[in-house]
Amino acid sequence: MFAPLLFLLFIVVPIAELYVIIQVGQAIGALPTIGLLLLDAVLGTWLLRSQGRIVWRRFRGAIAAGRAPAGEAVDGGLVVLGGSLLLAPGFLTDIVGVLMLLPPTRVLLRRTILRRAGSRLLGTFAAGRMAGRGRRRPPGDYDVDGSATDFDPRDPRHLHG
Repeated sequence: MFAPLLFLLFIVVPIAELYVIIQVGQAIGALPTIGLLLLDAVLGTWLLRSQGRIVWRRFRGAIAAGRAPAGEAVDGGLVVLGGSLLLAPGFLTDIVGVLMLLPPTRVLLRRTILRRAGSRLLGTFAAGRMAGRGRRRPPGDYDVDGSATDFDPRDPRHLHG
């Protein structure tokens, strides 16, 4: 399951990044290309800090309000991942990183992630319930350890209040 993803991350993406960097370098020159990559890193750092603060404030606000910060947690993950992609050299990862950091596109990504996670959780829950329907307790005696005391409602020791 993870092999195709790892192949994509460690082989295909770097080769595609190198190809795009070479193409940009041939179009505008080596120094401007390096300058663009450095500018991307600076922009990524700034966006990571500013969006990270906003998301952290929203996360703390959700906790203070007593509600589960699911959306805020997903936003936090997207901001960290997006910032990391912007810090990595390459134009393709920069595009994906910016999409994760900008609030309008991050909202769309968060909705998709939460919807998929929710449907997977519900599917897992439903599958577990369906699997459990066919099970029945085996017939037999059940031992229960416990103790009992006699209760007399007229006894003054049992009156409250």
